[in-house]
Amino acid sequence: MISIGIDISKEKSTVCMLRPYGEVVEPPYDVAHNESELNALIEHIQSFDEDVKVVLEATGGYHHIVVSKMLSAGIFTVVVNPYIMKKYCAATLRKAKTDKIDSVKIAHYGIDHWFSMTAYCPPDEVYAELKLLGRQYEQYVRLKVSCKIHLADLLDGVMPGIKKILTGNVPAFSTKDKLCDFVEKYWHYDNIKKLSEKQFLASYEKWSKKKGYRYNESQAIAIYQLSKNNIPTLKSSTPSTKMLVLQAVKSVRDAELTLSLIISQMQEIASALPEYSVVNEMKGVGTVLSVRMIAEIGDVRRFHNGSALVAFAGIDAPPYESGAFVGTNRHISKRGSPTLRKIGYEIMHALKVTKPTEDSAVYDFMIKKENEGKPKRVAKIAGFNKFLRIYYARVMEVYC
Repeated sequence: MISIGIDISKEKSTVCMLRPYGEVVEPPYDVAHNESELNALIEHIQSFDEDVKVVLEATGGYHHIVVSKMLSAGIFTVVVNPYIMKKYCAATLRKAKTDKIDSVKIAHYGIDHWFSMTAYCPPDEVYAELKLLGRQYEQYVRLKVSCKIHLADLLDGVMPGIKKILTGNVPAFSTKDKLCDFVEKYWHYDNIKKLSEKQFLASYEKWSKKKGYRYNESQAIAIYQLSKNNIPTLKSSTPSTKMLVLQAVKSVRDAELTLSLIISQMQEIASALPEYSVVNEMKGVGTVLSVRMIAEIGDVRRFHNGSALVAFAGIDAPPYESGAFVGTNRHISKRGSPTLRKIGYEIMHALKVTKPTEDSAVYDFMIKKENEGKPKRVAKIAGFNKFLRIYYARVMEVYC
């Protein structure tokens, strides 16, 4: 038997081939991630007349190209969790780390775990696409937050105090954002101060009706007073000021538009899945959170029970015992998907806001934990634990 350890990098992989007892078949060498070199590696692997297993660890998205090529060639391929590989490599006293050393360690892992390793099973294309879109969604959420912070910094320089008056809760994926719309129109207090109060009120009323907002005269007066009393630190006469402010607004809008497009695409794809309607009907889960959850969990049939799904989310609390000692103050493992935990927190928050009276088992359980004196965060985690077990049971019913 031959264990082929592959250490994945961005543009290349380092390959090492070993037999049991450390017999070197091929010392570590690099293989570029291109068609010719990967095909040559596959041909070399297929030339062996004995059992061969390719072992590598998941490394972001860089390992996908190698895994795809190996699976398409029918080669037994194992994708190891990076945490497991890290623990295995930490067993040695030597701390040297290079791509070549890592490939040797991965090959040794394959030898040591030869009979317990299972072949990697790629996710269904629908779930894989949803996962890709879900991860991109998270990226654009972070980008949107960053753009809003940048816009807020600029507004402190051109319209100090305006955020307190115009910032409100904007519905998810709403095409309206009163603050951004207002800044696009006026962009600097100087453009307000040059008008009389009567002129600004008339201008603000006309703008409100055009944009579909309810005219609020007291709000308009407050804005006018702000423009008169506050001192901007960025001058409107500086040519770059207007450009920077309007581009900051555009960046926020672009991020919001991309998020809307991603969610629409996810909903279109997920609607063909059997569990889509079931998940949508669960309390606390709207049309946005439902597709994000399905994307992150994937095919629920890959979990052997509800506890496995809970562990995947990283909210399980493993037992801790040693001799006569039994730990009671346990903490969640956080060894699973942080994205799924974040989605779970949003669902629990939605339940607290909506206070469902039907299908309220999760909400009632969360309130019960709070009444027992548990911190709200702990109660939410307990509620999400119960939610995932119900999710597993209901979705599995669809497939049974």
